[in-house]
Amino acid sequence: MEIKSCTVYRGGQGEIIEKKSRFIAVIEPAASEDEALMVLERLRKKYWDASHHCYAYIIGQKNSLMRCSDDGEPAQTAGRPILDVLTGASLHNVIAVVIRYFGGTLLGTGGLVRAYSRAAQEGLAQSVIIEKKPGCQLTISCDYTDVGKIQYLLAQNEIPTLDSVYTDTVTLHVLFPLDRFPSLKADIMEAAGGRPVFSEPLTVTYANVDGEVLILDKEI
Repeated sequence: MEIKSCTVYRGGQGEIIEKKSRFIAVIEPAASEDEALMVLERLRKKYWDASHHCYAYIIGQKNSLMRCSDDGEPAQTAGRPILDVLTGASLHNVIAVVIRYFGGTLLGTGGLVRAYSRAAQEGLAQSVIIEKKPGCQLTISCDYTDVGKIQYLLAQNEIPTLDSVYTDTVTLHVLFPLDRFPSLKADIMEAAGGRPVFSEPLTVTYANVDGEVLILDKEI
């Protein structure tokens, strides 16, 4: 079973009210623990008058660093539920901070767990989450007589063409999912009689953002 690798492309903020207590969840990307702690410190200053600043963060491709804090709430009622929301979404390089303004009514341990979880989920719902995928980027050079067949195969398999250059030949800049490249290359060569020329593939990581292909040239 393939394990998804997701992260935050654009952070977001969500809010819930539970028995007059206000829970504000802020989700932001963080590529290192230092970045995560800077986000936390900034939010502590911004919401200096809040009752609690509970948080969780996950750093590293393989979740090598995970931290959470209840910040004075009963043990395991705030930080851990926030962390569980992040891991449940297969996220890494992310911090979630849930700020609570106490409304005067105790929620109990179960109520706190539900409130912090729901707040974190609302924050994620307001963020842009991307799934990172391995791919290979390359060019396909072909004659004008073959380009229609190649473009048809690419479209049928939902393979994005990043750019097209028309000179005496046609050059297509294409991004293939890494695991599908060998079979699709064979299909293209068969359809075009072995004439297309493929450049050396460059292994990349990419994601789909708002219907557009994003090549990730840095760790996020």
